Amino acid sequence: MSRAEAAEPAEAPEPSSRIKFSSPRQIPIVGVVTEDEEVQGAFKSMDLNRVIKLFEETGKDDWEQRQLKSVKKLVQCYQNGFPLRDLAQIFKILNLCAEKIKTQPHFIEPAYNIIKLCGLPFLKKKASDEITYAEDTANSIGLLGDLMKIQNSELRIQICKCIIDFYHAEPPKKHITGYQQASSSYKIKMAEVGELAKTMIQSLELLENQLVEKLWVLKALQHLSTSEVNCTLMVKAQAASGICAHLNDPDPSGQLLFRSSEILWNLLEKSSKEEIIQQLSNLKCLLALKEVFKNLFIRGVSHYDRQLRNDILVITTIISQNPGAPMILLIDGKVILALFTYVKRPEKHKILEWSAAQYEELQLHAIATLSSVAPFLIDEYLFYKGNDQVLEFLAWCDNEDSFFSHGNSFHGAGGRGNKFAQMRYSLRLLRAMVYLENDTINKDLCENGAIQQLIGIFKNTISKYNDKEEAILLEIQSDILLILSGLCEYHIPGKEIFGTEGVDIILHVMKTDPKKLQSGLGYNVLLYSTLDSIWCCILGCYPSEDYFLEKEGIFLLLDLLALNQKKFCNLILGIMVEFCDNPKTAAHVNAWRGKKDQTAASLLIKLWRKEEKELGVKRDKYGKIVDTKKPLFTSFQEEQKIIPLPANCPTIAVMDVAENIRAKIYAVLGKLDFENLPGLSAEDFVTLCIIHRYLDFKIGEIWNEIYEEIKLEKLRPVTTDKKILESITAASENIGKMVVSLQSEMIESQARQDVQNEQKVYTKIQATHKQRELANKSWENFLARTSNAKTLKKAKRLQEKAIESSRYGERPPNAIFHRTDIKGLNATVPSGGVVTVESTPARLVGGPLADTDIALKKLPIRGGALQKVKAVKTVDEPKKSDPA
Repeated sequence: MSRAEAAEPAEAPEPSSRIKFSSPRQIPIVGVVTEDEEVQGAFKSMDLNRVIKLFEETGKDDWEQRQLKSVKKLVQCYQNGFPLRDLAQIFKILNLCAEKIKTQPHFIEPAYNIIKLCGLPFLKKKASDEITYAEDTANSIGLLGDLMKIQNSELRIQICKCIIDFYHAEPPKKHITGYQQASSSYKIKMAEVGELAKTMIQSLELLENQLVEKLWVLKALQHLSTSEVNCTLMVKAQAASGICAHLNDPDPSGQLLFRSSEILWNLLEKSSKEEIIQQLSNLKCLLALKEVFKNLFIRGVSHYDRQLRNDILVITTIISQNPGAPMILLIDGKVILALFTYVKRPEKHKILEWSAAQYEELQLHAIATLSSVAPFLIDEYLFYKGNDQVLEFLAWCDNEDSFFSHGNSFHGAGGRGNKFAQMRYSLRLLRAMVYLENDTINKDLCENGAIQQLIGIFKNTISKYNDKEEAILLEIQSDILLILSGLCEYHIPGKEIFGTEGVDIILHVMKTDPKKLQSGLGYNVLLYSTLDSIWCCILGCYPSEDYFLEKEGIFLLLDLLALNQKKFCNLILGIMVEFCDNPKTAAHVNAWRGKKDQTAASLLIKLWRKEEKELGVKRDKYGKIVDTKKPLFTSFQEEQKIIPLPANCPTIAVMDVAENIRAKIYAVLGKLDFENLPGLSAEDFVTLCIIHRYLDFKIGEIWNEIYEEIKLEKLRPVTTDKKILESITAASENIGKMVVSLQSEMIESQARQDVQNEQKVYTKIQATHKQRELANKSWENFLARTSNAKTLKKAKRLQEKAIESSRYGERPPNAIFHRTDIKGLNATVPSGGVVTVESTPARLVGGPLADTDIALKKLPIRGGALQKVKAVKTVDEPKKSDPA
C-alpha cells in the first residue's frame, strides 16, 4: 500500500455514541440455494438457531463432523454477503467456532471463511434495517478485535484484511432478490460504536515477535485512525506510547516505521494533542525516536527517507513542548553542543562532506531545533556560551560578506541570495531564550552588547528593504523588537542602553502608512511588537520618555488610536495611562488635533460611546443614563445571573474592568483633568458626566453584587452592616440621579443655545433680504431717472431741497460759498458734491526746481506748499489764512 493510498481518508463518519436498539426476536433464516434459485438469486430457509444448538450440544461421535458440515453450508449460502438481520446469530456461531479452535484445530477453516465473508458489504432488506440492527452490528464488528486473541497467524491476518475491506468494499458478485447493499460508511460507523480500534490496539501486545501479523494490524489501524472517534478510542488504549516504543523494531521492509509514523500523525491531528504528548514523554519512546532519527539521518538517501526523518524530527519537537519530558538524553548525548556546531559562519577553503545547499539546510534545521530544545536545557545552553555564539552568528548575518544562499529548503524560504533565513531563525532562538525571563541569560545578553547590536541590525534592515523579501524582513523586525522588550522590561540599565537610538526605530515604525496594516504581510504583528516595546523599553526611563515626547511620539500614538482599530485600542490606551504620569504629557495630548480638528479628549469620549454601544449599555437617544441603579451594566451582565463565588474569585463586575477599555479611558481623562478639556461638543459633555463618575458607579456596582450574593446565600447581616449596605446602594443610585439631572441641564442649555443660534441665523437672513430689496429699489430708481426726464427733474428738486435744508439758516461772516453743481452740464443724473480748487501759485512753491529740503525749512502757518524761509527767523505771529 503506497503512502498516498494509506493516507487517503475514507468517507468521514459522523461521531456517534453506542446506539441501543433491540432486535426483533424472530427465527433467523439462512438460504440453501438450488440451481434454479441460484439463477433467480433467492435464499432458501434454514434454521440458524438449530446450528447454534448443534454447537452447544456435545456427546455423539459424529457431532464434530455435523458441526463442520453445517458451518460449511452456512458459508456457501452467504457467499454474497451477510444480511443485517442474521448478523447476530452468525457471529454467535463464529464465536462458538473460536472457542473450539484451542482443542479442535479443524474449526480454524470455518472461522476463517466466515471472517472472510465479513469483508463483503452487509445486506439489508428494508431501508430501516441499518437502524434496527445497529446494536447487533456494532457488537458483531467489535467481536473481530476480541478474535485477535486466537493464536493463529492466518486467522489474525484475515481479520485485518476484513477491517481494511471496510474502507475498500467491493460490490457483491451477484444480486440477491429482495436485498440491497448497506451504505458504504455503515461498517465504518459501526466499527466506531463497537470500539474496534481500542481492541485492535490491545491486540498489539500479543504480537511482540510476530512481524507479519504486526504489520497487518498496523495497516488496519492506519485505516481506523482516519476517524476522530477511533483516534480518541486509541488514545484511551495508550496507542501513542505503545506504537512509538516499537518504532525501532527490526523490519527489513520498512513498513513498520512508515505505518507507525502515519498513525502517530493521525493521532496528533485528530485527538487530544496534549494527551499524545503526555503519552510520548517517556524515556522508552524518546530513545526509540532518537535511534530512528539517527538511522534515517545517517543511512537515508531517498526523498522518502528525508521526509520520514523530518516527520520524526517534528514529532520530537512537539514532545519537547512538555516540560516534564525526559529530554536528559539530550544532555548525555551533548545534543546542544552538536547543534551549535552549525551555528557559525561557513569557513572558507574548508572541505565539507556536504554540498552548500545541504549544509545550509542542516544549519537551518539545527537552529530551528535549538529554538525548541534549548529552553529546556538552560544549563547546557549557558555552559556552551550559547548567547555568545548566537550573537556572533548574527553579526555575520548582518555584515556585507559575499554569500549566496540557495533557499531551497522549507526553512530557507525567502532567503535565496541573502542571509535572511539564517537571521530569522537565529532571532527566533534568541526570542525563545529571552522569553524564559531567566535573569542569568538576559543579563549575559545585555553585557555582551545585544541591545546595541539588535538596534543596529534593525536599522540595517530598513536600508535593505525591498518588496521581494518584505514579509521576512517584517518578521525579523518584529522579533528584534520582542527581544528588546524582553531584555528591557524589568531592567532599568537596559532601558537606558536602549536610549534615543531605540526610540528612533520605534518612531520609524509608528510612521508606517496605516493602509499597510491591512496588507496581510505582517505589519500588524510589527505594530504590536512596537507598542510592546514602548511599554517595556521606554516607559519608566525618564530621558527616553522625554525624547519620545519631544519627537511627537504621543501625536503618533493618538494617530494610531484615531484609526479606531479595536485590536490596538486597549494596548495604546494602556500606554497612554502610563505616559500621563509624566507631567509633560498632558500638554502634548491637549495640543494634538486629528481630522476635522478633533481633539484627544473628543476622540477618547467617542471611543467610550462606541465601546458602550458594542457592550449593549443602555442609554437614551441623547446619551443619558437610563437605569440609575445600574448605570454601567452591559448586556452580558444583564444576561448573567449573580452567582455566589469564593472571595478569591473575581466577580463579573470586576472582570468587566479588565475586559473593555472604559477603565483606561477614565484613567487618561482623569489625568488630563476633567474640568479643562478642549474641543468638546454638548454630546461629549453629556458622556463626560458618566465618565467622570465611572469609579463611583463601579464601586456601587460591586457593593450591589456583594449585597445580592448575601441574599442568595441566605445570610442575614447584622443591623449595622445592613444599614451600611443599604446606604451605599442608595448613595450610588443618588449619584446616578445627580448625573442624570446634570445631563438634562446640559441638554436643555444646548437646546436653548441652538434656538438662539437659529434666531441669529434667521436675523442675518432677514437683514440680507432687506438689503437686497433696498438695492433692487435703488436700481429701479436709477433706471427711472435715466429713462424719464420728469422723474430726473423731480429727483433733482428733491436733492436740492435736501441740500438746502441741511445748510445753516444764516451764513457766517467772511464765509466763502462753493457751488455744488456744475453749470451747463448736460447729464441725465445729478452731479455729486463739487468743490473748485485753484492751483497753488508758483511764487509760493518756488517752481518745480525749488529747494525743498525739509530739514532746513519750516512749515508756513498760512498753509500751502513748502517755501524758503530764513533759518534764523522766528515763528511769525498767527495770521488769518486765506481759504483755499
